[in-house]
Amino acid sequence: MKKYIVLTLFFNILQFCLAQNLYFPPVNGSEWNTISPQSLNWCPESIDSLYQFLEVNNSKAFILLKDGKIVLEHYCNNFDTSSVWYWASAGKSLTAFLVGIAQQEHFFTIHDTTSQYLGNGWTACSTDQEEKITIRHQLTMTTGLDDDVVDPNCTDDSCLIFKAEAGTRWAYHNAPYTLLDQLIETATGVTLNQFTTQKLKNITGMTGLFVPSGYNNVFYSNARSMARFGLLILNKGVWNTTPILTDTNYYNAMVNTSQSLNLSYGYLWWLNGKSSFMIPQSPFVFPGFMAPDAPSDMIAALGKNGQFINVIPSLNMVWIRLGDSPESTDVSFLLNNQIWTYINRLSCEESIDNFSNTIQWYPNPTQNIIKINHQVEKIMVYDATGTLLSTHYESDYIDLTRFPDGIYFIKTIYNEKNYINKVVKIN
Repeated sequence: MKKYIVLTLFFNILQFCLAQNLYFPPVNGSEWNTISPQSLNWCPESIDSLYQFLEVNNSKAFILLKDGKIVLEHYCNNFDTSSVWYWASAGKSLTAFLVGIAQQEHFFTIHDTTSQYLGNGWTACSTDQEEKITIRHQLTMTTGLDDDVVDPNCTDDSCLIFKAEAGTRWAYHNAPYTLLDQLIETATGVTLNQFTTQKLKNITGMTGLFVPSGYNNVFYSNARSMARFGLLILNKGVWNTTPILTDTNYYNAMVNTSQSLNLSYGYLWWLNGKSSFMIPQSPFVFPGFMAPDAPSDMIAALGKNGQFINVIPSLNMVWIRLGDSPESTDVSFLLNNQIWTYINRLSCEESIDNFSNTIQWYPNPTQNIIKINHQVEKIMVYDATGTLLSTHYESDYIDLTRFPDGIYFIKTIYNEKNYINKVVKIN
């Protein structure tokens, strides 16, 4: 027991020392220390390639932090440091954080039933069904409410229909998540924006505002405010030496697998490095990492049209991206992973051989045959629902002629590594 206590103290001290290596920008003003890419041995031509990719893919802002300092900051498409943009579903990460603060201040516990704060009859479920839904179910997307309704954003009771017992089904459903905002307001007695300002913005120097949009509350801010939030998460809820989220149990639960249905989902945060993942609007489980080219310990806030926060503890790194997206999807897994392929090439020490190990598909979209830049050990083709359609071995191409037009997920195994790519078949 004594040995365990000594080890615990040692690791706590080690963690504290590591945290002190992080830089935090002043709460007021525009000062933010930088690190030159050259000091990290990053190649200018690789940075240019990353910026070019971001620009042609409708990006507006990109910031990469190392040890809290800015290494890369790039604006394009009529955007600059003062421009404001929406976070979309990346703002779910903010809500998860605010729920943790409300719990640590004893306004509620996440195991309370939602009806304690929204009142009986907030859904169209029976009383028994509704009473089984807790705040934690809202945080984990496991309320059991039907997301296949006319408007999955609708928070009216008539739109919240029973589909399955709470905790038995994972579904990316905006309406139950959005009602967490109302729950925070009811429990704390202040508006969502007031609570955010008091508990988060005033301490970190973030700016921004939740703005009503239909049934949703969408957070808008400049890019650096998003980067500040990512830095706060990297330091486990502590801004410099000021603790904000002191409930370490809640923080750890937030950034780890929260249920057994979708291993890549915490409390409104996406998680990499798990053996499988699910995607919005699909009941199927896909094998492999959510982001095959990202570090396994990455956690991410992902929003529609490519609003991203990536936090990587092992690298002491945060990067954010704001803008539009070529994909009209709720969560742009593909774009987030593509950005990682460029980040992975930044180091001048990366060999040409390692560059060639990146799996590339072409042409994409395709009419029938799609080539791979390497012969791979195994290819598995899945449709958009996650159904395995075909398996091939030792090949450098796949023929999709017999499949209808649509979106396909292709998993390849190359050099004992898994890669997942989305391809589009069109006539």
